[in-house]
Amino acid sequence: MTALKSLFDLTGKRALITGGSRGLGLQIAEALGEYGATIAISARKADELDEAVRHLASKGIAATAHIVDLGKPEGPKALADAVLALHSEVDILVNNAGATWGAPAADVTPEAWARVMNLNVNNLFFLTQEIARRSMIPRRAGKILNIASIAGLRGHHPDITGTIPYNTSKGAVVNLTRALAAEWGPHNITVNAIAPGFFPSKMTKGILGQFETQVLHHTPLGKLGNNDDMKGAALLFCSAASGHITGQILAIDGGTMVV
Repeated sequence: MTALKSLFDLTGKRALITGGSRGLGLQIAEALGEYGATIAISARKADELDEAVRHLASKGIAATAHIVDLGKPEGPKALADAVLALHSEVDILVNNAGATWGAPAADVTPEAWARVMNLNVNNLFFLTQEIARRSMIPRRAGKILNIASIAGLRGHHPDITGTIPYNTSKGAVVNLTRALAAEWGPHNITVNAIAPGFFPSKMTKGILGQFETQVLHHTPLGKLGNNDDMKGAALLFCSAASGHITGQILAIDGGTMVV
């Protein structure tokens, strides 16, 4: 019987977290690094990446930073090239980078729709494909964690409009997770997703500024997500503890999906 603590040990594992310079991505980087993983984070802004690396170092976690715009066509390959050149392999991929666009559905432009879909769906897939094809499938091992959203599991309150591209993209991530889990299970690669509810962040600032009271009213635990609430689930899905779990979507939302 394997010791339970060892199932969560990530010593020697190499993890790539996109959008890892702040918010949920940085929270996940903290969790994986604390349990021994070598961390690589990516984002668009050098200053935010530098600050994140310093923050992780203050916790005893060494991390490398990669400046890449995953919304551009060349982004996925450029990031895969850089990380694989530095770390040789990627054992854990966390697809956290994402974008939204605030406009009523009737006013969404083709350019806004494409921007959200390119980052949240298209290039999420192409980065995953690069890492799996070049590192995970040949070694028959890998952990992929996609960050979806409860916005991809349901509609939204009629008062909270303006997120239709985001909701649609996160619904796509949900089923992409299930489809990849089915196809890549024979390669011993697990593919799961976390669907966060409302966490304070740059992305949710506008909505929470207007609708925090309504959000909390429909949250059984009566609070927003905090700086630790993603860590346990991320560690589970990225470690050997989830060796028989794949294709699953876990909502971390304070219970909003059950009311």
